[in-house]
Amino acid sequence: MASRKLLGAVPACELDQLDDSACRGLQLAGHSVFVVKQRNALFAYINSCPHLGIELEWMPDQFLDRARQFIHCATHGALFLIHSGECISGPCQGQSLQRLDMERSDDEWRFYLHS
Repeated sequence: MASRKLLGAVPACELDQLDDSACRGLQLAGHSVFVVKQRNALFAYINSCPHLGIELEWMPDQFLDRARQFIHCATHGALFLIHSGECISGPCQGQSLQRLDMERSDDEWRFYLHS
């Protein structure tokens, strides 16, 4: 069974107030991560493109394409499904972003990395 490592937590209000199709970049335990809200669900990933291991955004909190339907790598144009992190277009097609588990606990969101 895979184990999980707690990366950190943020106050719930930081993420609960995100608008639909909004993103937020975070730093947790030395990891750059981001959260996307879509249809009232939150999805969290390590901010690293599988192609070259570079961060995805070109401006703070800008992780989606213009239509706000896909996660977008600003460097190489790769597109990723929001709900799974799978690359569907670009140089890393078939690979995926590293997804984080999120759990709500009282007044914070906790982020876990699979190890």
